[in-house]
Amino acid sequence: MTTLVAGVDSSTQSCKVVIVDAATGAIVREGRAAHPNGTEVDAEAWWAALQSAIAAAGGLDDVAAISIGGQQHGMVVLDAGGRVIRPALLWNDTRSAGAARDLIEEFGADALARRTGSVPVASFTATKLRWLRDAEPEHAERVAAVALPHDWLTWRLRGFGPEHPRLDALTSDRSDASGTGYWSPADEDYDRGLLVAALGHDAQLPRVVAPSGRAGVVPRDGDDLVVGAGAGDNAGAAFGLGAVDGDIVVSIGTSGTVFAVTAVPTADATGTVAGFADASGLFLPLVATLNAARILDAISGLLGVDHAGLAELALAAEPGSGGLVLQPWFEGERTPNLPDATATLFGMTLASTTRESLARAAVEGMLCGLAEGLDALVAQGVRAERILLVGGAAQSPAVAAIAAQVFDAPVLVPTPGEYVAIGAARQAAWALTGELPSWPVPIAHAPSPDHRPGILSQYRARRA
Repeated sequence: MTTLVAGVDSSTQSCKVVIVDAATGAIVREGRAAHPNGTEVDAEAWWAALQSAIAAAGGLDDVAAISIGGQQHGMVVLDAGGRVIRPALLWNDTRSAGAARDLIEEFGADALARRTGSVPVASFTATKLRWLRDAEPEHAERVAAVALPHDWLTWRLRGFGPEHPRLDALTSDRSDASGTGYWSPADEDYDRGLLVAALGHDAQLPRVVAPSGRAGVVPRDGDDLVVGAGAGDNAGAAFGLGAVDGDIVVSIGTSGTVFAVTAVPTADATGTVAGFADASGLFLPLVATLNAARILDAISGLLGVDHAGLAELALAAEPGSGGLVLQPWFEGERTPNLPDATATLFGMTLASTTRESLARAAVEGMLCGLAEGLDALVAQGVRAERILLVGGAAQSPAVAAIAAQVFDAPVLVPTPGEYVAIGAARQAAWALTGELPSWPVPIAHAPSPDHRPGILSQYRARRA
């Protein structure tokens, strides 16, 4: 008899549920539901979307275990009665940027990196709590517990909430806890001093469940539904991709992320690399860029072509784009930290200023920005043995081919999939059986290694 497990990706935009064969990792059925737009959201909207997505996936009656992956960071604050005090702040709510600067000034970047693995930015939970303390003190005073989005959803799924307000039943996992700004991946423990400095007082925090552990169960007739620890979205994706020490995941979405699975924690006092934990028991140093697939959107629109047309133009140009370099900081940039920067086009000559060269310069500029993120990881001692290129833009033949020229490591493009939800399902299977399943990850494309160091050196010369 087939054993089924469920994985959830409660992302910024939507909730996705996959029902998976626990033995093979094959998706049996799936469902999804939309989330409201905005950088702050009524948390009940997430709960409603989860229920809708589960129903769309055919329900959980025949499912043995479930785990929830979710958007990292964020802030869900609860009062003593288990009620959400105010709309949840999402990772992309930047009103706490000043609070991040205040915490860095108070403690020092070196000390914060040493204590938590990261230097906080506006996305971190700690900075949002400091903003709450300063901007909404009446709300901050009522806070009895602090949870992350996937913590709160796991708690609700297990039957808790205002009608059953067991705050001590809240759980989290190490990957998501590592993005709060008050949990140490190296020490595997909360730093209560940083929590109090952020919120103004102590509060109930979720119990951190081991990667293979159980957050609890959902009681039902017959066998109870096992609930796994859950994970942050990037850790869930790495787990779904089967990433191991030496793997670098380059994710090209609206923004870009470059992260690795490593055996040892990192602590970068410059703030470039966030030293998170992963979903397997290892670590997940990560670099984020603001500009990624939107670079291709902008240049496609300028050239009057779709993405397939942009790829065709880019592949018709020579590596290096005839000396044309796009520094693609259209919306400022996070890596490097230049929030007020703008994009710049260098090396325009009569020979280089062609549609083909501009198309290729857009792809090269996007990938060179991500390559600088990889350089920051390597500077922290991370090994880069292969690149897993994911995200919508990774399916572009031009992006895949040029990535093999920009990155000095073999590039693999996995078949598109809901890897956060798949990672959560893999974790659910682990919690159910006690054995970590090994599921195949299909590869859509593996471009031949063709490293051209001149592309990145040309880009760096313009950065200088």
